[in-house]
Amino acid sequence: MPRAPLDRRIGELRAGPMNAALPTPGSPEDRQLARWLTQVILTEVLCEDEARSLGLSPVERPALDRLASVELGSINAAALNGNPWVRALFDHVTADATVPSAWQPPQAAEAGELFHVRHRRFAGRPGGEEALEDLGVVELASLPAAVAAELRRSPYGTVVGPVHDALGWHLATAHPASASTQNPPIAPVPTAAPGTTSARGTTSPTAPAPATAPAPAPRPALNPSLGPGVGGTRGAAGHPALVEAAKRRFFAQWLDRLRAEKVDLVPGLEHPGDPRQPDNHHKH
Repeated sequence: MPRAPLDRRIGELRAGPMNAALPTPGSPEDRQLARWLTQVILTEVLCEDEARSLGLSPVERPALDRLASVELGSINAAALNGNPWVRALFDHVTADATVPSAWQPPQAAEAGELFHVRHRRFAGRPGGEEALEDLGVVELASLPAAVAAELRRSPYGTVVGPVHDALGWHLATAHPASASTQNPPIAPVPTAAPGTTSARGTTSPTAPAPATAPAPAPRPALNPSLGPGVGGTRGAAGHPALVEAAKRRFFAQWLDRLRAEKVDLVPGLEHPGDPRQPDNHHKH
């Protein structure tokens, strides 16, 4: 691309009502502004080219709110707010975006519902990798109350704990009995970091779901050469805010892959966050 669109965009800003808020021309901050605008312009051009090739039509709608802009990132949000082709591609790319399973509020177990449970009790707080014992198919109510409560709050397959009660320390994981026709194998499971328990709807970074947990199918990227999409769980009806947030995350990651494949930045117009360029510093 020629530099003319960037110079024109800078000139429009300098001639606009926000001129007083812009950095001094020639300063490091001014060069960073040029780098940031370069990313916005390139994102707009890439999205328009992709949207036209797909036969999409421009989309008009109000600008994103502040939270959505933060989730999408300032460059992507500026491009989406200012360009109808970016909005059209956003709608197309995210049509099948999924909500990550860790974001999903767990469904409450119904009375009498059976789960395949692995559990182990310890006299002292467990550490390192511990093998859980297979309890077979049981109701959660048959487990110690503290363990059952934590399992109900966590996504299926999450290793909960260490949970402490009057009996000692516990680690456990559960899957609906209907989700599998055979018992999952017993394997060592890393425990959570000391002093932590699994939070509602999240998985401890040191206690991943066992390998037997069903993995969600990744959504293929619009352009197969860009790699897989963001995996997750469908059916988040009733949680529209989660769906919209998942779409923004999906689109931001999709754009990252698109830019990595198709954009070569010239010296002086590197990404503003590139630590190798001389103006990437923060001071007050």
